[in-house]
Amino acid sequence: MKLCILGGGGFRTPYVWQALVRDHGDPRVTEVALYDIDGARLATMERILRQFAEDFPDAPKLVCTTDLREALTGSRFVFAALRVGGVEGRRCDEHVALDLGVIGQETTGPGGLAYALRTIGPMLDIARIIAEVAPEAYLMNFTNPAGIITEALQSVLGDRVLGICDTPSGLGRRVAGVLGYDHTRVQMDYVGLNHLGWMRRLMVDGQDVLPELLADDAALSRMEETQVFGMDWMRTLGVVPNEYLYYYSFNRDAVGKIVDSAQTRGDFLAVTQGEFFRDAAASQDPAALWAQAVENRSASYMAEARGGEQGKPTYDRDRETDPSHQGYAGVALGVMAAISRNERQTMILNVRNRGTIAGLPDDAVVEVPTMVDANGVHPLSTDQPELYQIGLMQSVKAVERLTIEAATTGSREAALKAFALHPLVDSVTVARQLLDGYIAQIPGVADALRN
Repeated sequence: MKLCILGGGGFRTPYVWQALVRDHGDPRVTEVALYDIDGARLATMERILRQFAEDFPDAPKLVCTTDLREALTGSRFVFAALRVGGVEGRRCDEHVALDLGVIGQETTGPGGLAYALRTIGPMLDIARIIAEVAPEAYLMNFTNPAGIITEALQSVLGDRVLGICDTPSGLGRRVAGVLGYDHTRVQMDYVGLNHLGWMRRLMVDGQDVLPELLADDAALSRMEETQVFGMDWMRTLGVVPNEYLYYYSFNRDAVGKIVDSAQTRGDFLAVTQGEFFRDAAASQDPAALWAQAVENRSASYMAEARGGEQGKPTYDRDRETDPSHQGYAGVALGVMAAISRNERQTMILNVRNRGTIAGLPDDAVVEVPTMVDANGVHPLSTDQPELYQIGLMQSVKAVERLTIEAATTGSREAALKAFALHPLVDSVTVARQLLDGYIAQIPGVADALRN
């Protein structure tokens, strides 16, 4: 069984690989094709993976290539983790918005829309090749903004595309952990869009233990989300928000902290990633350098929400023992096992709505509990969201669909509407400035909006 990893030169590839070499289920992945446009980074990542496989004589065959068609041909599963425009594109996503006093985070707000505009076209091209050379493959999309990209890809590959994010599953494990429950026995009631959702219940042996968490100062203080939102606000809501809702709930605080910081997340990664690949290419032990680089990268994740700065650790004991970047591999491998072995599992995934949330179109991609088995993905019925939740989801989903329209038709009018109607953009004038700035500074955005 062949797995293709698109963006195989990326930092998180070794986590997937380490899970694969330890997997002895039947059937299992016997061949992994790594694809990347950067041959030098791909060669470095190949050395790291081969180093990790030294103690596993039955490790999957590893093929590294810059030939997309070769990588995809015959694949049973495809992981897509591409960054169109590279880290420099991410820096522009951030700075164009911040210069106008608006959030520039890569998935939330106008930064995410700019990222999507330049990514949708290349990803649709890839989807068409998959339909040709691997028509039975399931595409597990990690490429951000995951909800928008997954919905665009479904226009070509239908329900064989699903979006993966580790944030909801990590949240469920952490809540179970701080309350002393076995995370494998919990069931999470979660509803939303990617990076915009709420955990409303956590069921253990038929009982909702979320009220127990919200009432326990000691347990709640150990949650990363408490650092982000504060105990009082979480208790006011009566739910645990996805950490990315920080940018909506504390928008002015977030913009101010990022503007006042020495560097943005993109600035930090531009320096540290460059240093890592330079040093790893010459190192006799690139795997050790990778482990250190990922630790440093993860430690300052969402620093502005946790009162820190890029490059300085902000994580707590939970992130040390359960780093978020491990979650992607776990969710992806769980999906593969459920489909290929019919090992039925329920996970929080980005899938077609199909009536799960009454206020959104059936074909809209939502992030909800989903049962996965040999017959594919099946979103589970859920209690309907509260009015404030559905209102925000509807607003953001309208923006996402306008962004897809803009990227697929080249319409600047649709792009302008997307920016102007986003809840984090407070002025049509600012929306015009954002659009002009992204077109001027990011060639991929300019190319996507030719009409």
